[in-house]
Parts: sequence; structure tokens; C-alpha cells
Amino acid sequence: MNEDFTKDELLDVPQISHYLRVSDVTIYRWCREGRLPCLKLGNTWRIRRSALEEFLARGEYSATLVGQLRSFYRVPDNVLASAQTSEMLHKLNAAFFRVGEVRGGTLAKFLGPETGASVQKLRSDWEGAGLEVERLEAEGRLRFVTEKKDEYHVEALRRYYEEAAEGGRTIWVSFDWAVGVDLEEALKRQRKLTSYVADR
Repeated sequence: MNEDFTKDELLDVPQISHYLRVSDVTIYRWCREGRLPCLKLGNTWRIRRSALEEFLARGEYSATLVGQLRSFYRVPDNVLASAQTSEMLHKLNAAFFRVGEVRGGTLAKFLGPETGASVQKLRSDWEGAGLEVERLEAEGRLRFVTEKKDEYHVEALRRYYEEAAEGGRTIWVSFDWAVGVDLEEALKRQRKLTSYVADR
């Protein structure tokens, strides 16, 4: 990489096309389509190095679920995901927690009365999906938290946060929605969680 790419400066199209080994026409097309943010100064198009780096990061693709999630999450963030099977749900949870582990977070799996999965089953499924459950639990970085009967997720999170916040780590939390909760109710509860996280 040459020195032109070491600062957040304005780069011209030939520099970028040479660096990426694509034609100038391709760069112009990306700019016209709005995919690559640019400035038009007179007759020349300029692109900030930081905009190019963000464009490239968005285009990176990982073949693994963990890799895809790693590039997707920002901290703080929240996501509502739907899985067709409990096996897929366990894989999503394991991948989510692997990203949280890499980012130095404390991991918490909340178990409601309606979850239907035993802690031992979750441990086994997550180990099979590549999450080192035993080690993380021994280090105090993974906890299973039982929700109280008739307790909403935000109330359970508030209770857990007050107990665990002094660790100084970000907290990566996963809730499973009960099968009986419809989409509108799930979105309503997600908004409450989002509001609580934003306040913290």
C-alpha cells in the first residue's frame, strides 16, 4: 500500500481503480449509484480514504455465520431474529455469543419459563456450534439468567444489569421469545429493550 492510502485524504479515481484492480468506469459507476460516497470537484471525482474503507468493509463477505454477524454488529446494538427451528436458534445464539466473546463482552442468556430448553441442552448445542461454554462459564463471562414468572425481558435485563454492571465489560444478552408472542408484541418488547439500552 502506498503512502496515499495512509491518511484520510481525497483520492482520485485512477488511484482507487489501480489499488482495487478494477477499471475507472467501475469506480465512476459505484459513485453514480451512490454505493461509494464521493465529491465532484470541477470535472474530477474524489473519494475520501475513510469512505473507501467503509465501502470495502461493507462488501466483505464471510462464509461463516459468526463472520457475518461480526461485521454486522455495532456496540451498542440490538437485533430481532427469527429462526425456523430450535437448532437454528441455538446456532444463532452461539454465533452471537462468539462475536461478543471476541469483542470482550460479558455474555448472558436469559431463560424464561416458556423457553423450553434446558441449560444442559443449550450448553451442548452451543459447544457443538463452536462456543467454549465451559471455559466462559469458568471465567465468569457467560451466565444463564432465569427470568421470573410474569417478568418482561426489560425488567429481567434491568435486574441483571444492576448486578453485573460493575465488571466494566459490554453485556451481550440473548432472549428467546415465547412461541405464543405475536410479532407486534415482540416488536413492542424489543422497542422497550432498545430504549433501556439507549439510556445506559
